[in-house]
Amino acid sequence: MDLETNNTKDFTNDGTMDLRGRPVIASKTGKWKACAFLLTYEACERMAFYGIASNLVVYLTTQLHEDTISSVRNVNNWNGVVWMTPILGAYIADAYLGRFWTFTISSLIYVLGMVLLTMVVSIKSFKPTCTTGTCNTGSSLPIVLFYASLYIIAIGAGGTKPNISTFGADQFDDFDPSEKELKVSFFNWWMFCAFLGGLFATLGLVYIQENLGWGLGYGIPTIALILSLMVFYLGTPTYRHKPKNIKSPATDIVKVVTNSMANWKLKVPTEPNQLQVVRPPYYITDGKTLENNGPSIFRFWDKASIKEGSSRLPCTEAQVEKTKQVCGMIMIWLVLLIPSTIWAQINTLFIKQGTTLNRHIGSTFQVPAASLTSFVTLSMLLTVPFYDRYFVPFMRAKTGNPRGITILQRLGIGCIIQIVAIAFAYVVEMQRMHVIKEEHVLGKNARVPMSIFWLLPQYVLIGVADVFNSIGLLEFFYDQSPDDMQSLGTTFFTSAIGVGNFLNSFLITMVDKLTGKNGGKRWIGNNLNDCHLDYYYLFLFGLAIVNMGAFLWASSVYVYKREPKIVQEDGNYAHMEGKIVDATLGL
Repeated sequence: MDLETNNTKDFTNDGTMDLRGRPVIASKTGKWKACAFLLTYEACERMAFYGIASNLVVYLTTQLHEDTISSVRNVNNWNGVVWMTPILGAYIADAYLGRFWTFTISSLIYVLGMVLLTMVVSIKSFKPTCTTGTCNTGSSLPIVLFYASLYIIAIGAGGTKPNISTFGADQFDDFDPSEKELKVSFFNWWMFCAFLGGLFATLGLVYIQENLGWGLGYGIPTIALILSLMVFYLGTPTYRHKPKNIKSPATDIVKVVTNSMANWKLKVPTEPNQLQVVRPPYYITDGKTLENNGPSIFRFWDKASIKEGSSRLPCTEAQVEKTKQVCGMIMIWLVLLIPSTIWAQINTLFIKQGTTLNRHIGSTFQVPAASLTSFVTLSMLLTVPFYDRYFVPFMRAKTGNPRGITILQRLGIGCIIQIVAIAFAYVVEMQRMHVIKEEHVLGKNARVPMSIFWLLPQYVLIGVADVFNSIGLLEFFYDQSPDDMQSLGTTFFTSAIGVGNFLNSFLITMVDKLTGKNGGKRWIGNNLNDCHLDYYYLFLFGLAIVNMGAFLWASSVYVYKREPKIVQEDGNYAHMEGKIVDATLGL
């Protein structure tokens, strides 16, 4: 009997299993040992993605000869799709296949897109030929294949992006205090490895693409991606897998919404016993009913649990709480769209701005404009260790919060730094316009006698802001998601970036149409030396200020999901704040 008890204690407390559905031994699986394989893939995948995204606007304008507005719009639209398709990939993972198998299928689609893209850019006959300013595109097939390969990559990314990071977080047992402490640093170091991949892309691949050939520039990350997948599967015996859901994760939410709508005329009772307070056996409370933990602005959903006078079977308080939690996440998601729109500038207008400046170092070497995005990555790489090793412990000692500061405080700091960054972008653009006026630079391809390194402050500040924003965003939506929706939850992170890109595309298109009327000077034109890009940056600055006010309000009313923690042990059950886990079964 004692031997049996000791053996059960070796299993994880959160019910994770191996690939065959058997309970896993905590000491032999998960933690950083398993994550090492995943981090290798993440670094290579980010290298592949940023190898495309960082220089795509340059390829479209120099190789496919698209104009500025079209190229920026196409880059934004592709980026938007890349960051939106994870919604579908996450739903498939949470409702049907699980994270591992969804990732496996999607990664093969991703590789297929990379191989096709490399082939398309390597065939010289596929590129338009230009003489005296007129370009002959010839057959439309090369253009179709180019964009098809991009969107195949986007489909593959839809299944890999939301599942690989959550799969990594699954390797830490939330109900083991030592593993939970390790998990606090997980997303910081996850993004650190992603930044490493991005750094190689923006420093190395961008230079290779512009100087040694686009085929080689895309071929290197394709091979690296294939090798990283091999490494990923070597780690299979060490991985922990969450049990599959027995029903669609959205079922509860749909039921709460329909019940609330049906009961909209009924008044929410003030007495808890007049509501359906039955909860699943794995929920316990600390004296509060679960629905009272949600934001009061979502009190309407309590109508779903009314018993008397309702024609429908009432929802449980756990279902109502889940719906409130998702609504709270949507509220935060909405106020993070403008920061995502500002972030979208680094792969579009910042790069086009850089192509107009003096990019020479010495007499022979010319810096690729897209390489300045490496300073975003470098500032991230320098800030992440400082944040994790110094800032967090320092703030933890003052606040008692394991993270040092709350996740929303982290996001707020990131938003403020972004506002400063776009202000710098405006000031630098004002200086560029002044030099253009003084030096009479008007030609579309004319170089402004002003160093490209004037743009460094805005790149560096965006990078520092990203340590607070991007990592904080990913951690927030994973941490605050209902337990059966954590893959879907992380798509709030990806979709915020995706919608931010679409919003940027929409704003650029509308600004171009509105400012180009009646022969006026466009804010964003095909000739950046004869437009008012500074006005557009000022417009973004104003949007960011207004959005900051909305963020502060949303943060003030948001109620955090209660984190599970061990409070006592009775017999074979480990009691958690928020859950009960059967330690005997490991479920």
